Amino acid sequence: MPVFVYEALDSQGKEVSGRIEAASSEEATRIIRGKGQIPTNIRIEKEKAEKKGAPAKRSKKTSFAIGKVKSKALAAFTRQLATLIDAGLPIVRSLRILEEQQKPGVLKNTLIQVAEDVEGGMTLSQALEKHPKVFDKLYVNMVRAGEAGGVLDTILERLAVFMEKSQKIKKQVVSAMIYPAAVISVAGLILVGIMTFIIPKFRDMFVDMGVPLPFLTQLLIAVSNYLKSYWYLIPGIPFSIFAVYKIITFSKAGRYAIDFLSMRMPIFGQIITKSTISRFARTFGTLLASGVPILDALSIVRQATGNAVFERALDKVHDSIREGENVAGPLAATKICDHMVVSMIDVGEETGELDKMLVKIADTYDDDVDALVGGMMSLIEPLLIVGLGGAVGFIVVALFLPLITLMQKMGG
Repeated sequence: MPVFVYEALDSQGKEVSGRIEAASSEEATRIIRGKGQIPTNIRIEKEKAEKKGAPAKRSKKTSFAIGKVKSKALAAFTRQLATLIDAGLPIVRSLRILEEQQKPGVLKNTLIQVAEDVEGGMTLSQALEKHPKVFDKLYVNMVRAGEAGGVLDTILERLAVFMEKSQKIKKQVVSAMIYPAAVISVAGLILVGIMTFIIPKFRDMFVDMGVPLPFLTQLLIAVSNYLKSYWYLIPGIPFSIFAVYKIITFSKAGRYAIDFLSMRMPIFGQIITKSTISRFARTFGTLLASGVPILDALSIVRQATGNAVFERALDKVHDSIREGENVAGPLAATKICDHMVVSMIDVGEETGELDKMLVKIADTYDDDVDALVGGMMSLIEPLLIVGLGGAVGFIVVALFLPLITLMQKMGG
C-alpha cells in the first residue's frame, strides 16, 4: 500500500504534517479529515532508492499535436472521470483508462502527462495546473476544492454540468447566426455578379444612345465601375474588419468599448448581457457550492465571464467584499445586473443559500436567452427580405429610369 506525505491544518489552524498509508489520495484525504484536520497538500512518498535489477518504467510517448481541446471533448472527459472516481477507481488508473480512449491529439498528450505527474506524487489539481491551455483556473480551482473536501467525484460532476450548459448557450447563439450569414453571403455574391457583369452592359447601351442619366443611375454605375475595377479587394473586407477588431481589443480600453457597445445593441445586446449574467451566476454558484472561498471565487468568475464590462464591475465588488461588505450592495452599485438578480442574491445571502440562488438565476436567464434567440430568428428573416428587396428594387429603378426616358424619346 502506498505511503502518502501530507500537510494539513488542525482544529486550531496550526500547520501539521505526517505520513499515512492509504490505497489512494481520496482515501488519504478521508483519513486525514477523520482526524479533524483539513488537508492542504497530499503526495505519494517517493522511494529513496530504486531496487537493483528492477526494470525502469517507461512513460508513454506523446504524439505531435497542435490546436485547442474542444469544450465538448473536455466536458465528456470530465463526466467520465467523475463516473470512474465515483466507482472507486484510483485517479491514476482512471486517467489511464480515459487517455487510452482518446484519439491522438492535444487532450491525449495532456492526459498522459497528467497521469505521470499524479503517479509521481502530485495531486490532480497540481498536475492539471501545469496545462493552463487545456484546464483553465476555474477547472483547476474546482478540482482543488474537491480534493480538499474529499468530494472530487461530486465536484467533477458539477463541473461537467456547468461546461455542458455553457456549451449549449454558445451553440444556440452560433446557430442563430448561421442562417443570416449564409443568406447574406449568397445574396452578396449575386449582387456583386449583377454589378460586375450586367450593369456595365446597360451602361454601354445608355452611352451609345445618348440617354441622359438620372442621379440614381449614375450612382449605380459608379458603384459598378468601382466593383469591376477593385473586385480583388472584396475578399479582404472581412479580414480587414477582423484585423481592426483585433487591434481595438488588444488594449483594455478597446475591449471595454467593444463590449460596452455590443451590450447596447438592439436584441443582440440583450442576448450578450443575459448570457453573460447567466455565465457569471452559474460559475459563481458552482464555485461557492464546491467550497471555494468567496473572494477566490470572484477572482475566477471575473476572468470566466469573458466580458470587460463585467470584469471591471466585479473588480469593484471584489474590493468591497474584502472590506467587509456583502455581494448584493456593491453589485447593485455597478448597474450591470437587473434588479431581480440583485434581489435574489440579497435573499440568498440572508438565507445562507447564495450558491443555490445563483444557480436559479442562471437557469432563469438561460430560458430568457432561449426566448431571445428564438425571437431574433423570427425577426431576422423579414429583415433580410426587406433588405434584399430594397437592394434589388434600387437596381431595378435605377435601370428603368433611363429606359423610360429612352422610350419617351422614341415615342415622340
